[in-house]
Amino acid sequence: MMQLDPRWRDILRRAWSVRLMLLAALLSGLEAVLTLFPDVLPLSRSMLAVLTPAVIGAAFVARLFAQRGL
Repeated sequence: MMQLDPRWRDILRRAWSVRLMLLAALLSGLEAVLTLFPDVLPLSRSMLAVLTPAVIGAAFVARLFAQRGL
């Protein structure tokens, strides 16, 4: 049974996995913006399409490791 960790606020503030997932969400959003406004950022959609899964993978790995202070 899944249960919310009592230190969930600390985890949200300090965990690298959460930070990396937020970065992945930002990259995904930028990819959508580039579709609408291709000249806004000096990045290509293909670069963001490669970076996003890489960051998600890093978040997955970060979630598996114990982090100091948590």
